[in-house]
Amino acid sequence: MIIKEFEYLQYKDINDKNYIKPETFEALEKFVLDNETTQYLKITTKKGYGKVLQAQKFVGVIQTKDGTTIEILPKVKNVDEQKSKDILLKMLKTLKKSPFKNLNTANLKTYKMPLLEIFITMFVEELARLVQKGIKSDYITKEENLKFLKGKLKINEQIKYNYIHKERFFVQYQEFVSDRVENRLIKTTLQYLYKKSKLNKNQQRIREFLFVFDDVGISHNIKTDFEKIKLNRQMKDYELVLLWCKTFLLDNSFSPYKGNTIAFALLFDMNLLFESYVGRYLKKKGFDVSLQDKGKYLVDSHQKFALRPDIVINWKESIIIVDTKWKNITEEKDISQSDMYQLYAYGKKYKNNQLYLIYPRLDQKQPKLKYTYCQEAQSKLNLRVVYFDLEKR
Repeated sequence: MIIKEFEYLQYKDINDKNYIKPETFEALEKFVLDNETTQYLKITTKKGYGKVLQAQKFVGVIQTKDGTTIEILPKVKNVDEQKSKDILLKMLKTLKKSPFKNLNTANLKTYKMPLLEIFITMFVEELARLVQKGIKSDYITKEENLKFLKGKLKINEQIKYNYIHKERFFVQYQEFVSDRVENRLIKTTLQYLYKKSKLNKNQQRIREFLFVFDDVGISHNIKTDFEKIKLNRQMKDYELVLLWCKTFLLDNSFSPYKGNTIAFALLFDMNLLFESYVGRYLKKKGFDVSLQDKGKYLVDSHQKFALRPDIVINWKESIIIVDTKWKNITEEKDISQSDMYQLYAYGKKYKNNQLYLIYPRLDQKQPKLKYTYCQEAQSKLNLRVVYFDLEKR
């Protein structure tokens, strides 16, 4: 099932495209109640339908335990589902510390593939490159009671366990094996995704890789095993694959959520995606850009109430402050006072007079707005409202 931001899910009319089973609705409702501080979905009412779940400013994938998969796509005016999905994938590529930076959908028939299957395909493609280069092995220390002498004899254990069995040797030795923490996490991810994937091609490739990792165990404490990883120069080839593993196994890493009523969820805040995409676009245009700039406070004396503008541009010995907002602006009253106050605070603290509010472009009729906070030359702050076209950039 595919919906866009601010569309509804309900369970009363089975002929509606947004119909879900009552038990699926209940699971999602419990998910919402468990995460009241972060509104992934909103419980509300709709005339003729009663209680419904409304998508908010989070996009991505939610899969319930009964197997229902819901894709939430960005709401961009006059754009169909496929174009909306393409825009989302394009934005995901700009996220830092994520596996999406090498996302290449050029050879994929994304219009036929669910988002989750696209992500799984990208993971197995990256894993194929790693396997081609060769998976890493390591020396591990083993202690066993053997019928032959190997490595170092453990005297105390030999006396304890083999006082009667003189034919045995309690030994400690090292073995060069591929059963190391990084490979265990990869195998655990493969087993996990084999249950999630419904695409025959992905399932077949996962089975092939499970054969490659046949001698490797699985991770029994995923979080602890991720903490053990040290990506030095020898392990550089593993970096992107392990980022994918973390994305799937710690599936709440981008937007932490609570509860266990959902089988899988990978959700992204559209405000952060929009900021990241605009920032990357400005960098590609040659601007000196800093994202989420730090160091300024509303109360300097106690360094309280940190100010973090989305984008700071150093331009010709001056500073330009840019704040991005994922909001639909159709007329001037849609711009909130809090946005205006925020930019005023940034302008005062950074001592610059060029401020920009960037919203997504909906159409050519959006109002062209320019404000001046103060007319005095020394305190003059100029704010421009501009619109970013996600289809053309």
